[in-house]
Amino acid sequence: MTYRLSTVNCEIKSGLALIGVMATFLLEVGTEELPASFVDEALAQWRSRIPQTLKERYLNPTAIEFYGTPRRLAVLIKGLPLQQPDQEEEVKGPPAQAAFKDGQPTRAAEGFAQKQKVQLSDLEVRPTEKGEFVFVRKTIAGQPTAELLQQLVPEWITGLQGKRFMTWGDGHLRFSRPIRWLVALLDDAVLPIVLVSGSETCTSDRRSWGHRVLYPQPIALPHAEAYVSALESAFVVVDPDQRQEKIQQQVNAAAVKVGGVAVVSPELLREVTNLVEWSTAVVGRFEPDFLELPSEVITTEMESHQRYFPVLKQTGDDELLPYFITISNGDPEKTDIIAAGNERVIRARLSDGKFFFDADRAAPLESYLSKLDTVTFQESLGSVRAKVDRICTNAALIAEQLHVQNREDIQRAALLCKADLVTQMVGEFPELQGVMGQKYALASGESDAVATAIFEHYLPKGAGDSLPQSLNGQVVGLADRFDTLVSIFGLGLLPTGSSDPFALRRAATAIVNIIWTANLPLNVYALLQQTTVNFIESFATVAKLNLETLQQQLQDFFLQRLRTLLQDDQQVDYDLVHAVLGENDTEYTERALKDLLDVRDRALFLQARRDDGTLATIYEIVNRASRLAAQGTLDTHQLDPAAVVQPNLFQKQSEQAFYDALSALHHLMQGQQNYQKLVATLSEMTPTLSRFFDGADSVLVMDSDPAIKQNRLNLLGVLRNHARVLADFAAIVKASDAIDGGRQP
Repeated sequence: MTYRLSTVNCEIKSGLALIGVMATFLLEVGTEELPASFVDEALAQWRSRIPQTLKERYLNPTAIEFYGTPRRLAVLIKGLPLQQPDQEEEVKGPPAQAAFKDGQPTRAAEGFAQKQKVQLSDLEVRPTEKGEFVFVRKTIAGQPTAELLQQLVPEWITGLQGKRFMTWGDGHLRFSRPIRWLVALLDDAVLPIVLVSGSETCTSDRRSWGHRVLYPQPIALPHAEAYVSALESAFVVVDPDQRQEKIQQQVNAAAVKVGGVAVVSPELLREVTNLVEWSTAVVGRFEPDFLELPSEVITTEMESHQRYFPVLKQTGDDELLPYFITISNGDPEKTDIIAAGNERVIRARLSDGKFFFDADRAAPLESYLSKLDTVTFQESLGSVRAKVDRICTNAALIAEQLHVQNREDIQRAALLCKADLVTQMVGEFPELQGVMGQKYALASGESDAVATAIFEHYLPKGAGDSLPQSLNGQVVGLADRFDTLVSIFGLGLLPTGSSDPFALRRAATAIVNIIWTANLPLNVYALLQQTTVNFIESFATVAKLNLETLQQQLQDFFLQRLRTLLQDDQQVDYDLVHAVLGENDTEYTERALKDLLDVRDRALFLQARRDDGTLATIYEIVNRASRLAAQGTLDTHQLDPAAVVQPNLFQKQSEQAFYDALSALHHLMQGQQNYQKLVATLSEMTPTLSRFFDGADSVLVMDSDPAIKQNRLNLLGVLRNHARVLADFAAIVKASDAIDGGRQP
């Protein structure tokens, strides 16, 4: 792709002073119908790129508005100066001793002046840290904004990225769909730009196009400011948010007319918004007999396949009415014809759904298990049926950890959780997996608990989705995700960058969220140890990692998910997250994975104590003690000062006071894990610890006598160990530094 910049001057009024004058610039890229998702993606890229590129060229408009429809992308830039401001630039040249000899300029000075296009008299000699150098200050005249825009506009267009870009004709210009027209107006003047793709050219003009059906003719835009109103008069609402609001109102009003309430999912609403330029709500009807189908089948058919809005009998109910609402981009006068056509389509689709539903229910759900042998989970891991067996094994491990007494429902749900994948309904509507499993389980005589678990084990299906509520659903869902994580990691197929084809990050995040939300006392560390051993034993010939490496990578992966969730979702400062998870501290990382509830509670407790100021009262002393204790050899598990400290070696009263306070702390905390009491006691000890470090009775910890030094390090070590019950205080930074750095490191 190449582009040409026209040599024709813009139609700017002659004699107009450019500095201080503001203008409005309009760019519209007209295309064939764009994919709905690309409209938002493209505008998001422009929102990021266009303001930045203008700023880099010292152009600061007062407002930038972005518009998009299925046939156009546009940006309207208001308050744009017509002239780039002049810039002062300072350039460093050669060393002074090389530029001047005996007070006269050398060839080095002359070459520098020539290169910078200045006179020799403009050169200055100034001292620097590396000696005297030649400098020159020069003024770079600002360019006309029109010239800059001629350079930027092609970059804005060709810089857009998206899926499945295409070329057309015999050229090499790539875009989501063929570009058919280009509008570029600086106020009322056309900014000449030519896009060239092979033998095809697209030259900027003031001519846009109206609605393909309601106003199929060109529109001559008199001024950039007239864009929105001119297009609306041609039945095109260019503002996506305005279109969306209009569609929402039309859908709601249409539902009221038939005595119901519309189901308007945000995703479908946005998709429909980017499929039309002028919306008309059309109500269609289908036979009430189809309402015998599960409501999920009807809703999925309408939303996912036809982009219809279902209609409920009333808010909060799942009882559907035999109506649907579609948004037409056609002629409002043809509403009856449009409705009839859509009714024929939905009738055929629902007839297929009823056939699948009846055929699937003719056999019990368990009978579909054998067919899972024909479905591959992953080439090296075998069939989905084999995966089901591993899920059952994992579910048994989890149920045992949770001390579940009645495990029959869990094992039954684990066995049947994937059976609906080979039914005709799920084959046609994959998004109904789990939903149909629940329906078919009930139809087969399975208990409500088993049927619910089959449905819930897929939850959450994405960000913001609900989590499984029943213990059975939680256990089976965890078992499924642990199998996927261990198996895929075992093959060496780790997520890289934005590539995560098996959604492993989402699986690990779901595991953590399920455990946290349900407060499940689950030992993830032990589960990873056991499930990885099972994997290596079963898949020794295809495993790409040895047992130790596989376990370490999975642990690191979970720890990263914990960091992200604590910082982003729980809003815990980054240093406090490090303090509870540990940095290169295997003891702490193991502790975190063994008790996810405790690590969450400790992080939230620390954040609350920072927010209320309590942490600040103990931070300095405990952090100082922790850093010094690291130079000793005391085991981090030792909490009893009497076992490792010798009072007969004390030389100062502050040592004895420190020891007595530690002994009282040990006695108080023995046999319990009360973080509130721990922090309160450490706060009470602070004056005693301060006297140990500072003041008239302070001590030198690193005494020349090895025995005295070790004794004092042991004192500090015991204090550090008690603090470590809550967090690694050596990882905590000052509260002001953490606040300055935000929640991220």
